[in-house]
Amino acid sequence: MKLSPPDHDETQGQEEKVMSAVLNIAKSISRRGEGGLIIIADRDEVEGLYETHYPQITSRSLLTEQGMNVVVEKLATIDGAVIITPVGELIAFGARVLKSTTIPGFGTRHAAAAGITESLPNATAILISEESSLIKIFQKGNIVIEMDAAEINPNVMEKVVSFLTRNDMALLVATGLSLAVQVPYYDIILVGGSYLIVKAIFEVTSSVLMGKADKEKA
Repeated sequence: MKLSPPDHDETQGQEEKVMSAVLNIAKSISRRGEGGLIIIADRDEVEGLYETHYPQITSRSLLTEQGMNVVVEKLATIDGAVIITPVGELIAFGARVLKSTTIPGFGTRHAAAAGITESLPNATAILISEESSLIKIFQKGNIVIEMDAAEINPNVMEKVVSFLTRNDMALLVATGLSLAVQVPYYDIILVGGSYLIVKAIFEVTSSVLMGKADKEKA
């Protein structure tokens, strides 16, 4: 019996699960003070834009399957990038990206993340900075989100994942935040060229969301 290909909603749901898993891996790496680079790109599009220096693992397992997140986390901390497909297939690890864009003041990981996403408009690169412990997410050659390793309110995390997979600013605006939010002690998240200012571990974001929900109930 021939299996039907997954429909759009199933594919979208899997891509969001993969993005969420990658962000959790990035946070774990950042908490240990290590660095890494994970690239999410279509297999056909990224072919020929990287080279590897290690024997590659072949596996049909997806990132969302049990135990694969541990494997990918370990592979992400060695020299080079981990490359996976949007649905979570491992393409390569220890990969040297052949497309790079120099960013003044930053090193080869930043150049690779900017270059590959500039060359592949549908790709996303998640960079974990060993120096600053920040997680920087690149799309279309630019940093679209910057965050630390603190735990994020699940509702906000869901909006961030949806924004990254659907590229829809409205999904973030729907959280009730304004691009003009300012607080005394903050982390900076860069979204679509504008800065969202929120307190560490998204406490301010959470309070804004809860405040909005209370108003809607009133």
